[in-house]
Amino acid sequence: MLTTFGLDEIAERVYRTLLLRPQGEIADIAPTIGLTAEQFRARLDQLSALGLLRGPSDDPAGLQVVSPEVSFEALLARQQAELAAQQQRIAESRAFAEQMIVEYANRPIATRPGEQLLVGIDEIRAEIARLTEGIKEEVMSFAPDGAQDAATLEASKPLDAEVLARGVRMRTVYLDSIRNNHPSVAYADWLAEAGGQIRTVPSLPIRMIIIDRSAAIIPVDGEDAGASAVVLRGHGTLAALCALFDRVWESGEPLGKAKPRDSRGLTAQEREALRLLSQGHTDEAIAKRLGVSPRTARRIAADVMELLGAKSRFQAGLLAAHRGWLPAGSV
Repeated sequence: MLTTFGLDEIAERVYRTLLLRPQGEIADIAPTIGLTAEQFRARLDQLSALGLLRGPSDDPAGLQVVSPEVSFEALLARQQAELAAQQQRIAESRAFAEQMIVEYANRPIATRPGEQLLVGIDEIRAEIARLTEGIKEEVMSFAPDGAQDAATLEASKPLDAEVLARGVRMRTVYLDSIRNNHPSVAYADWLAEAGGQIRTVPSLPIRMIIIDRSAAIIPVDGEDAGASAVVLRGHGTLAALCALFDRVWESGEPLGKAKPRDSRGLTAQEREALRLLSQGHTDEAIAKRLGVSPRTARRIAADVMELLGAKSRFQAGLLAAHRGWLPAGSV
């Protein structure tokens, strides 16, 4: 679990062992956990570098173990500083991504390596259906056309329900204008109850569907989305489009009835998932306890991590414990 801070499993075992030993017995630990003196000294250096030990690492007798309460606060502060720098770099790439996607909408029809051209609404729909059948983890969409009629929304429910039943995370961004359309709001309520998520924003750059962060469909002509579209699979292009979606999603307002949430924003299911997550249970074990599929369990864990602002499961456990989100005795 300490690998998120750069430690290997052996260094973590050394630290856990040190926490249970009285001060002054550090030099006697190496043989008890099957390490040579050289291996033990290397792990002490790692722990000292992270501030988990204090004192000269070449003199085990003079080392002092730093408690998790103190050391983890410093480590998390360091990670948050690194994250802030990374977020700045991401913000710059997102601005470029938004410019790039608009340029894609207005470019002449052409294909390059990693692209597939679709001509006509029938070909576009057929490819969307084919990609939808193969969704494994997540689908993200921009829907900039405003409110749709009740019949169209009703017709989309069977496929949406089938995808969500597989544990796929489904997120769609619509325009704010659909909030005034009763069929759209009713559909959003239905989708939220089925496990999907909808947010709205004032404007969207283009229609877009991203499948499992590995393929994206966008129209060639932003004014006529049904005339032609391209399927993009290049890693760099997908990374930019996903960054654009994430930025827009974060700025959107949720639409649709949500499951009852507590003051922290957690549903009962998410609270239980967080408790199991903090205890180190696998996705399969969590799924069994919650009565859902492993993919659904992964989606729930991802939602909880997003709410906490955590980048790893270990960090989610630390942040949850620090904020008092976990019941006593759960970790």
